[in-house]
Amino acid sequence: MTPENDAAARYFSAITAALSGLEVFMRDDRSPLYRHGIVARIVAEYIARLDKSFACWRNRLGFMDTFRISRADSGYPVFQNLLELENDRQQADARLANIPQAGELREEMADFILRHKEFPEALQKSMAERLYLEDVKSEATFGPFTLAQTAKVSVNPKTMRPYYLVHWATFDGSANLPLVYMVTVEDSSDSMVRQLVDVNGKLNEKVDIPLPVDGLLNPELAHRFDDFTEKNSAYTLSPATIAVNLDKDFEPLHPKQLRRVVLGPFYSAGITDNNSTVAEVLSKVRKPENAWLLTWTIQEVFSKAEKPGRKGLFSSEKTTQEFFINTDDLEAARQGVSSYENHALIPHEAYQALYAAGEAQKIFSGYKVHILSNGQVISDV
Repeated sequence: MTPENDAAARYFSAITAALSGLEVFMRDDRSPLYRHGIVARIVAEYIARLDKSFACWRNRLGFMDTFRISRADSGYPVFQNLLELENDRQQADARLANIPQAGELREEMADFILRHKEFPEALQKSMAERLYLEDVKSEATFGPFTLAQTAKVSVNPKTMRPYYLVHWATFDGSANLPLVYMVTVEDSSDSMVRQLVDVNGKLNEKVDIPLPVDGLLNPELAHRFDDFTEKNSAYTLSPATIAVNLDKDFEPLHPKQLRRVVLGPFYSAGITDNNSTVAEVLSKVRKPENAWLLTWTIQEVFSKAEKPGRKGLFSSEKTTQEFFINTDDLEAARQGVSSYENHALIPHEAYQALYAAGEAQKIFSGYKVHILSNGQVISDV
């Protein structure tokens, strides 16, 4: 195995272990994040998509020589890899038609070995490409942008408006980071209020809503909402800016809470150099598959009040939200959020190495640390 292939194998082993551990954490009812219920489940679904993408990229290395990651920043693959994955998905059927079936390839490989007494590299590459294309045809990978879904519908008894929990995701091409968004938004559209709210101010049980619903539940606004999310999901935009833009651009929509989950950066010994101290200590971890650290941040902005709109003969103003920014916390003010949480997931062996080196307290200052040990996640360490 070449040094490049060895490094790639270590990287894929590390990121796969990290994402698997993070998914365990999100789905564990003992997890401190599980109190958010549906939030953790939604994030877990996107983590599973990321995991699928990495499985595809790993297969792709079987017939392609290059795979670039953002070593100095996020520790994730560069954006070009996602574009190539998306392009390969669209061409998968046409390319598969020109590659023999897996059974035929195995027979040819066995015959080649018997006749030539050497390994059939060309056939192996064809097999790797077939496996890759069959995998990439699935819609379950993490793409450059994933359209919104409505995951929950209810009614605010105070305003008598239906409200939706809507989520979407993007892979930011500048920061090379996966971002997951969730917004709780009330809808004052006359048609949706009539359809979804009964006389008692509760969700109309006669309306069958097969959740999750692709897009925003309101069909009149769904296409515009998709356009909005695609243009307003950059990492450089603060959650407050996105919430204000949403409030401004849609008269009948009233965003009450917006969350952004930033899945990274990721640190891997001998691969990433985005933190020299972390890299130095992780390089001393005995098992390479345990020499990693995954961080993520949950940002939240919420409406503290609603300013009523007014309608006049010559001018009118729409109802607007007053979003709370915690100016008492300099970091919250810098991020443009009401609150935020920094989390870190690390294998037990790697945490021991950081602790023994006297670096754990400095590195994890301001983080909630979760340790992966024997397939379980231990929090509050």
